[in-house]
Amino acid sequence: MICGITELRKKEVINIRNGFRLGFVSDVEIDICNARIISIIIYGKLKFFGLLGRKQDIVIKWENVDVVGEDTILVNFFQQKEHHKNKKGIFSKIFSKNKQ
Repeated sequence: MICGITELRKKEVINIRNGFRLGFVSDVEIDICNARIISIIIYGKLKFFGLLGRKQDIVIKWENVDVVGEDTILVNFFQQKEHHKNKKGIFSKIFSKNKQ
């Protein structure tokens, strides 16, 4: 099967480790000297309609791509969970003051 880069952008990427849908291919890194694909990139999801930027991009090495199908790309990718700081909202501050 022959596939162009523009056709890769229409394919959805699914992680076979956990079944999560990672998104669609946004970009591709190519080694020009050796004429081969290094990795595929999925842009991070928008935060608050893009006003607060994006989440971190997902970069998947080409070695982790298992199958390129007609509609999907199956990858075997270990994705680290995002670390969220323990943010306390206004209600937790109010209730913690009442407990003291």
